[in-house]
Amino acid sequence: MRSVFFCSGCGHESSRWLGRCPGCDAWNTFAEAPTAVRTRAPGAASRPALTEMPIRLADVDSGEVARISSGFAEFDLLLGGGVVPGSLVLIGGPPGAGKSTLLLQVAAALARSAGPTVYVCGEESAAQTKLRAQRLGIGDDLFLFAQTNLRGILDALETLHPRSLIVDSIQTMVLPEVEASAGSVAQVRECASALMEFSKRTGCATFIVGHVTKDGAIAGPRLLEHLVDTVLYFEGENGNADYRIVRAHKNRFGSVDEICVFAMRPTGLHEIHNPSQLFLGDGAQRANASGSCVVATIVGSRPVLVEVQSLVGETSYGTPRRLAANLDPARLAMVIAVLERRAGMSLGTHDVYASVAGGLRVSEPAADLGLALAIASAFRNIPLARDAVAFGELGLSGEIRPVAQSARRIAEAKRLGFQTLFTPANLHDVASAVREALG
Repeated sequence: MRSVFFCSGCGHESSRWLGRCPGCDAWNTFAEAPTAVRTRAPGAASRPALTEMPIRLADVDSGEVARISSGFAEFDLLLGGGVVPGSLVLIGGPPGAGKSTLLLQVAAALARSAGPTVYVCGEESAAQTKLRAQRLGIGDDLFLFAQTNLRGILDALETLHPRSLIVDSIQTMVLPEVEASAGSVAQVRECASALMEFSKRTGCATFIVGHVTKDGAIAGPRLLEHLVDTVLYFEGENGNADYRIVRAHKNRFGSVDEICVFAMRPTGLHEIHNPSQLFLGDGAQRANASGSCVVATIVGSRPVLVEVQSLVGETSYGTPRRLAANLDPARLAMVIAVLERRAGMSLGTHDVYASVAGGLRVSEPAADLGLALAIASAFRNIPLARDAVAFGELGLSGEIRPVAQSARRIAEAKRLGFQTLFTPANLHDVASAVREALG
């Protein structure tokens, strides 16, 4: 049997071993494995050829697709308005994040509103899944399938005609006609292709759970993310045991970078309708401490207020440290350089640490002004006003540039009681912003 080498990180295949993967630039990730050999299915030679012909674009029915509610208003917003029939959704996250809990709750809601729903539990037995369902208060409307043979599963579903399907997880599924072990690149690719063909042909909305690598990426070939319609990730701080953040990294039926926040409770996941209050934390503590600034950011299609924190201290080494958590390190370095050059702050001999409280990652340039004010506040040890909020992009010459959706950011800030606004509309450069904010 012929063997090939494949990258364990992205699935790139090569006929020989490579030290560095040309697909994802990772080192020492190539492993040898036999190639996937697809055997001929019984009766394949007697099947008639497809006679379907191409149709004109004008003849395609472009009617509105009736979306299905998942039982969570925030999760529906994350998907772009609800579950699309025939869609293929991939959801990934670290172990214990709540992937199976969320999909079991979604499956129960789909069973009530859409029709027959099948939950394929490849990692647990049917009894274990029922115990978890009882803990979550889920009824008996679901169909459970404790099986890993995907061919047998799909054959059984042809008779049941389900409206929704959940596969937990794709790494445990196998196709007998593919000569490879479960979880291998070949099996994950072929199983995902079979599920995609089934969902598009039957109109069954399909969710698949994907394991993640130690770097946080979906395990298996990169083709898996390109193949599906929507990719959802559980993200945030691993130590945050109470809240879960789910972000859409790809969505053919809605906007990307949309998030929804859940609270983990003994009865399952409960959606948080106002994530700004969660990320802001205790306002009294923020008013008494320097190095904190509230930033109005746009996450997906909604305005969200987050707290940017900074700590500045004299360095003990020759080279100062600049560390960023949930922020872009390159933008942190740029903001520090602008403060040094345009605002007269001598940060060259100080360590600068910056983070976003709550575990939400912020990467848009509109957070530059808030980050600069947080660093200036920590450097001078002067707290900002308790009702202050900032947003704006910093240019290299120190000017504050306008950003998109300013009106929505301001409206969200005022709705939560913030009255002191540092925005591009009333500030022109970072030096004047620091003087006005810190006095």
